[in-house]
Amino acid sequence: MRRVLILGSTGSIGTQALDVIRDRRDRFEVVGLAAGSDRAGVAAQAAEFGVEHTAFGAIEAEQLVRDVDADVVLNGITGSVGLGPTLAALESGRVLALANKESLIVGGELVTRLAAPGQIVPVDSEHSAIAQALRAGERIEVRRLVLTASGGPFRGRDRAALADVTPEQALAHPTWDMGRVVTTNSATLVNKGLEVIEAHLLFGVDYDEIDVVVHPQSIVHSMVEFTDGSTIAQASPPDMRLPISLGLDWPHRVAGVGVPLDWTTATAWTFEPLDAEAFPAVELAKRVGRAGGTYPAVFNAANEQAVDAFHERKLGFTGILDTVARVVDEHEAPGELTRESLAEAERWARAAADRVIAAR
Repeated sequence: MRRVLILGSTGSIGTQALDVIRDRRDRFEVVGLAAGSDRAGVAAQAAEFGVEHTAFGAIEAEQLVRDVDADVVLNGITGSVGLGPTLAALESGRVLALANKESLIVGGELVTRLAAPGQIVPVDSEHSAIAQALRAGERIEVRRLVLTASGGPFRGRDRAALADVTPEQALAHPTWDMGRVVTTNSATLVNKGLEVIEAHLLFGVDYDEIDVVVHPQSIVHSMVEFTDGSTIAQASPPDMRLPISLGLDWPHRVAGVGVPLDWTTATAWTFEPLDAEAFPAVELAKRVGRAGGTYPAVFNAANEQAVDAFHERKLGFTGILDTVARVVDEHEAPGELTRESLAEAERWARAAADRVIAAR
């Protein structure tokens, strides 16, 4: 029996985790739930799953992680506010099923130096795919990681054709149903840039050995290329319940959680190179990742401000990355990486992004 604490329980990841657990009460027990502010939603979940311990907001969620006796903490909180609960889970020795990529990316070495080997289990479909594929060989045999990207709603457009796209168009993702920030990040490819940083931190692979390829069907979730020329790919229909289930009970698989591919029907999978001129987010993220320190926090915070401005129609679509790049270029990192220096860097980045946007 795995005792599970779910952070972000009323969001997409949290509700799908409860879907996994609902018919498997002999395998999982929910011992705690945390959400942002949806008290009615949490109350309904707590009643259904017999949960006594609940929390609201990131500060209460962090304390809940420290107080509740759990085997695994699923961090499905959105944004860098998930850093505190991530650190608390690692400090408490719990397995961390990590869907909150921002806490790893922003926290960087604060997170990685706390984590014991195997303590962090990735829940993002791409990183779950890599973790599964890596079981096919030794680390020394890995040549490169290949992250797949759907290409978002603007795949195939050049930079000029992106200038006038609307927020409504940016939210029309062809594969996944996500929140406003993540969906917009998928349209700009910022999400894939963040995932490149995450892959580096999770698997210890150099940025020069991490590639991104566009795969519109979203069936192959990522690949690992080995030194003998073999490439191992993880493929499944796009359904987050599969990587969530692996996060809850890694390395064991949960039978029946997903629907397998139909090999009796003719189909085609395509792969295309990423247009770095139209979508510069991945290369910018690699530069930020190599710089380390507070640079990823600045990248993430500036992007969140720019995405908000885009949806408020104060900034054009291509202006999102232009703003982020400008803020990154202006940043001067402090000497020591701490939670305080990260918080200050985020405050500075948001103010700098607002200034850049206002001046456009």
